[in-house]
Amino acid sequence: MKFFVALVHYPVYNRTGEVVATAITNLDVHDLARATLTYGGEAVFMVTPLERQRWLLERIIEHWQVGHGAQTHPNRKEALSRVLAVESLEEARSMVEELCGRPPLCIGTTARNRPRAVGYQELRQKMGSGGVYLILFGTGWGLTDETLDSCDLVLEPISGVGKYNHLSVRSAAAVILDRLFGRG
Repeated sequence: MKFFVALVHYPVYNRTGEVVATAITNLDVHDLARATLTYGGEAVFMVTPLERQRWLLERIIEHWQVGHGAQTHPNRKEALSRVLAVESLEEARSMVEELCGRPPLCIGTTARNRPRAVGYQELRQKMGSGGVYLILFGTGWGLTDETLDSCDLVLEPISGVGKYNHLSVRSAAAVILDRLFGRG
């Protein structure tokens, strides 16, 4: 079984429900790369059609690969070596297919309830039988309905103890990856 992660910066919603492109952040890049590597993922795709944002991502990665950060934080160097900038989700899917010889099963994540969402245990069992997976996380206020509709499966939302439900994408990704790939 192989899995990849995509942090989608477009198309995503903003707080008023408009479809927007969000900014790449240093924290998201680091934390998604480290979490993905911790749980055995192959790579992290940062998805944005904005050329300046991909340029910024390349500068961040360069700092940790060949700059001062590479010498002072070798663990980050290893994790960030798995981060790839892509223009679209279609490009990420194509790269996974090229690397693995078959198209990935796309898994959407959302904080919103959706019909036919699959539970973590169900997906974990499915993954146990092998395959190639691309797990999508949305920035801003989440992946668009069209993106979620294009996924093969959508995971049920993370549920806390109360009504409040607004985790950062970094926190949500860590919880989801642990539920799917953790030893507990």
